[in-house]
Amino acid sequence: MSVVALRKCLPARRTARVLYRAINTEVKSKVEADGMQPVETRKMNLFTAVNDALDLAMEQDDEVILFGEDVKFGGVFRCAVGLNEKYGNERVFNTPLCEQGIVGFGIGVAAAGAIPIAEIQFADYIFPAFDQIVNEAAKYRYRSGNEFNTGGLTIRTPYGAVGHGGLYHSQSPEAFFCHAAGVKVVVPRSPSQAKGLLLSSIFSPDPVVFMEPKWLYRTSVEEVPLGDYRIPLDKAEVVREGMDVTLVGWGAQIKVLEAAADMARDKLAISCEIIDLRTLSPWDEDTVAMSVEKTGRLVISHEAPLHGGFGAEIASTVQERCFYSLQAPIRRVCGYDTPFPLVFESLYVPDKFKNFDAIERTLVDSC
Repeated sequence: MSVVALRKCLPARRTARVLYRAINTEVKSKVEADGMQPVETRKMNLFTAVNDALDLAMEQDDEVILFGEDVKFGGVFRCAVGLNEKYGNERVFNTPLCEQGIVGFGIGVAAAGAIPIAEIQFADYIFPAFDQIVNEAAKYRYRSGNEFNTGGLTIRTPYGAVGHGGLYHSQSPEAFFCHAAGVKVVVPRSPSQAKGLLLSSIFSPDPVVFMEPKWLYRTSVEEVPLGDYRIPLDKAEVVREGMDVTLVGWGAQIKVLEAAADMARDKLAISCEIIDLRTLSPWDEDTVAMSVEKTGRLVISHEAPLHGGFGAEIASTVQERCFYSLQAPIRRVCGYDTPFPLVFESLYVPDKFKNFDAIERTLVDSC
């Protein structure tokens, strides 16, 4: 279908200490425009931004402890480098290779009043701790009648494709935990987002599963505000405004959606609105619904398999809330319903070409 034809389809614990300050480009620009002191920044990649957030949290509160497999030596991805030397063995230490034990210990010390940060070395290996997370951490406050809670617990884990991880080092299991009431699920897309969201997670009154896109640990680099700042754990961000199609994703997939939106702009002469959910549980329904009511079209993309993926929850909610605004079927661009393949990873991942194709088909199918 030609560009002209396509265009015809388009419409004209620590609650008192938690101070949310969303630091992003718009906020920084507004501060400078108002003549206030500019926000001081430093260039960081994602793993150094995570390290900076961990350092700040441990510096602010002696109750913060960090532990996991090889964490004492900085961790596989170096996110904890230098922290053991700075804070000692009592606050930064290694654990046995037992994910159930790591999370179980975190639950216990959180219930006792500490602020534990438990690292699961790869998200693929979080499943032995699944019962501890969804049946203990998530339900502790509810089953005790709010007498006890594990609100200080943050579980950090790297997830997703990395180019050579194969079936046991590439999975995206976020949807499993979104089904458990009582635990938050957070996925950052960049260094500045990772720092602000991680600090909010650490001092959140609820347990948090914090999933870090390992593909971006070293490849994502940007200016990150120095010092303490917090990004709300219940608010999505409109990364790019547009009028014709809404694109929704999280984590590393946002960069893919930006590339697909660029292709749509150059080849189809349309503008796509990109939304980063940032937090999947609870997710910001209002921001997504408002965008879809404007564009009339929705494409959702994530690395996790299509069947039972979190994109299905988004699609169902939008269908209910925006039915009379939709001009085309909602499309999902996701991983396949197979184990993550090593040799065929480039075919498995929902890349910019697959997302561009979904955008184009959404326009073609518009009423």
